[in-house]
Amino acid sequence: MTTTRTIAGKPVNAIGLGCMNVAWAYGTAPERGDALALFRAALDAGYNHFDTANIYGLGLSEEILGEAIMDRRDEFFLASKTGIVVGEATGGRGIDCSPEAITRSLDESLRRLGTDHLDLFYMHRLDPEVPIADSVGAMVRAIEAGKIGGYGVSEWSAAHVREAHSVHPVSAVQSEYSPWTRNPELGVLETTRELGIAFVAFSPVARGALAGAIRDPEALPESDLRRTMPRFDARNWPANLRLIEQFDALAAEAGVTPAQLSLAWVLSRGEHVHAIPGTASAAHMRENLAASSCTLAPEVLDRAGALINQHTIAGHRYSAKGQATIDTEEFA
Repeated sequence: MTTTRTIAGKPVNAIGLGCMNVAWAYGTAPERGDALALFRAALDAGYNHFDTANIYGLGLSEEILGEAIMDRRDEFFLASKTGIVVGEATGGRGIDCSPEAITRSLDESLRRLGTDHLDLFYMHRLDPEVPIADSVGAMVRAIEAGKIGGYGVSEWSAAHVREAHSVHPVSAVQSEYSPWTRNPELGVLETTRELGIAFVAFSPVARGALAGAIRDPEALPESDLRRTMPRFDARNWPANLRLIEQFDALAAEAGVTPAQLSLAWVLSRGEHVHAIPGTASAAHMRENLAASSCTLAPEVLDRAGALINQHTIAGHRYSAKGQATIDTEEFA
């Protein structure tokens, strides 16, 4: 039976679909027709939580999602994000969570998606130049206008989550979380549990590393985002691959795929935890969804967590440039 959990007051499958891969970042983006078919097949398969962002392909992910399934809008929970901006004014990439930017970006996302409301709208990163109360105020006005059902934040520290929550309740906090990225365990995971906030794990299969998908990062396209991440570089990858091979063997012993083991581990971290793996593969999409009905012995999950964690993995999760925009607590 598929595991159901609540986010922004609505029950959804604990595993949702991250919608970045169809437009940007990993591998080679699929043809538009294939991306449309993927989203439609996901909805038919039982996915009812779709997570996108205005930055994914500079709006392309939202456009494809809108064309693919917005005619069935009442069948799924829809989340998007704002706050990361690209352009000459920001020196290439920056953050803008000013009230004006949030309001403008929301209207643009709704237009691209072809809907009049989102169930959840995230601030993709913390904007240190804007008071949190001002940013939250724009979200509250959007809630009052019926444009969003609730708001969330992504890669924020526990202290800043609490500050936002004191202004208006936060519906969800999204951060990277998997056996090899444990930063939420420094505060955010417990804070969300305590405050009754859904925690949404992105990259829950370690950006494909724990999905049996990568053996040689040098084979990835030059534009692939993982080429900028230290864990995939020539210094760290050989040590990480040895751990991954042991993880794959543990999954096989348990009768599941590596991705399903990683997803099951993430979901076991709390009843308020959701996972949103992304993929451009219909087969992987179905494999990931099936993980929410996997029943694994606690001993297997414990072994997975003991094998791959912040002490055993080599390299930081982001480059220094990427880390500069992250507010989530960092290990020493």
